[in-house]
Amino acid sequence: MRHQVTVHELEQFTHNFNNDEHNQVIARAVQKSGVLAAAYNNQVSRNLTRVFSTELDTDNVTNQRQSGRCWEFATLNILRHAFGKKHHCKNFTFSQSYNFFWDKIERANIFYNNILATADQPLDSRIVRAYLDGAGQDGGHFHMATALIEKYGVVPSYAMPESFNANNTVGLGKALGDKLKKDALVLRKLKQTGTVEEINQVREQFLNEVYHMTAVAIGEPPKKFDLEYRDDDQNYHLDKDLTPLEFLHKYLAEVNFDDYVVLTNAPNHEYNKLYSIPDERNIEETCQIRLLNVPIEYLETATVKQLKDGEAVWFGNDVGEQSDRKQGILDSELYQLSDLFGVNLKMSKADRLRTGAGAFTHAMAFVGVDEEQGQIRQWKVENSWGEKNGDKGFFVMNNEWFKEYVYEVAVHKKYLTPEQLALTEGPATDLPAWDALA
Repeated sequence: MRHQVTVHELEQFTHNFNNDEHNQVIARAVQKSGVLAAAYNNQVSRNLTRVFSTELDTDNVTNQRQSGRCWEFATLNILRHAFGKKHHCKNFTFSQSYNFFWDKIERANIFYNNILATADQPLDSRIVRAYLDGAGQDGGHFHMATALIEKYGVVPSYAMPESFNANNTVGLGKALGDKLKKDALVLRKLKQTGTVEEINQVREQFLNEVYHMTAVAIGEPPKKFDLEYRDDDQNYHLDKDLTPLEFLHKYLAEVNFDDYVVLTNAPNHEYNKLYSIPDERNIEETCQIRLLNVPIEYLETATVKQLKDGEAVWFGNDVGEQSDRKQGILDSELYQLSDLFGVNLKMSKADRLRTGAGAFTHAMAFVGVDEEQGQIRQWKVENSWGEKNGDKGFFVMNNEWFKEYVYEVAVHKKYLTPEQLALTEGPATDLPAWDALA
């Protein structure tokens, strides 16, 4: 039944609001300082410390600046910790621009494939619209980052430094997005009227243009480079004329991405079930985004075990919720909005995912945990927002925030139960591109 707001209702609303004299006091404070500042709970900073019972040896942090490359940064941060531990060089960093470049080329290719595969569907169909809406975007998943690394390798940050357009991706993203959408119209028409040869020729031309645009904006990736660094003991190292894949296989041979599984906690989906998101892949065939949905305690346990074994943990989360970017605080009670407005605004994790109020918006790395008599108190988080946020770039998270706003962790399969391991090796249920986990 549809309803129209009446004059009588509005009179009643204003009466109810002004009937309580405290409302005007609260309103003046909120209107002066803002909603979040007025709802800020100062107590949380007293409850969160910067001391952790388990902590990796870390120092500097990276900075993705104005880009959506957090998933790449977090994955490369996991790699650099592995490199630092093995080669005693904890501040070594990898080039994010290098992998970002190849992601643009691969995404364009898979975009064209998807457009051709759905050319018989209406332009405004949900799936075609999802492909078009994703054109030129930066966001991604753990499996997308590892697929790029396995295909193209990695290079040190100095071999392909950050550029303006890597740090500020809006301009390039808009240009590539517009181009891909324009190309989609051409390919859809060709699929109906052209030959296979014509389609392949046009697609190759389009991919060449994408390469050209990305090379202009980002610069071409190096084919070879010299590895040169000083370790933490100031010993000098030089290894000349390496390809990116040679570097990966020689210096990070122990890293096997096939040994990782992404555990997800999505209470709006069936637990103990393996899901996949085929429409979110960035590399044809080789990239398979697979998520094992389990109760949150399994994410906690696996993450703690991996940290105690000396390895950082990639995780996906909803960083915009209950967070103080400047102070580097992630606490589920940070903003008391329900108390401020006198209205119950709290939703369950499942309901947030069902309605879109919750989403996987950011990726970071766990590098520490603090336990007291077996109970998790807080987590140390390495972000990729530079040293001016948090404690020199590191955030602290209470465990309730983990339960509410962490959606994925990438951990070794050895931390799974036998039943969970069996599920990862079985068939997966495909989720659509518009699912909350996508």
